[in-house]
Amino acid sequence: MQNKLFVRNLSFNSTESELSGLFAEFGEVLSAKIANDRDTGRSRGFGFVEMSSQKSAEDAITALEGAEFNGRVIHVAMSEPRGGSKPATAYGNRNW
Repeated sequence: MQNKLFVRNLSFNSTESELSGLFAEFGEVLSAKIANDRDTGRSRGFGFVEMSSQKSAEDAITALEGAEFNGRVIHVAMSEPRGGSKPATAYGNRNW
């Protein structure tokens, strides 16, 4: 069961609180995080929202994909699991 959403094209002025409020209309929001640049601390324009159920996550995707939020058209999709999906490279896993 997947409840974590990837949200891209966020305004650089958006806050985690605003993001959480946007998604709360579709169910309980467990967390809302906006990625920040390590060096500058500035928003990178994307974030993740974790919903309490798969149904609420799916409802949020249906309603918010292509919607306007803080002056930008946002894109919402299920988050892909981290790791394991990248192919081996000559610099990484030397499987040859």
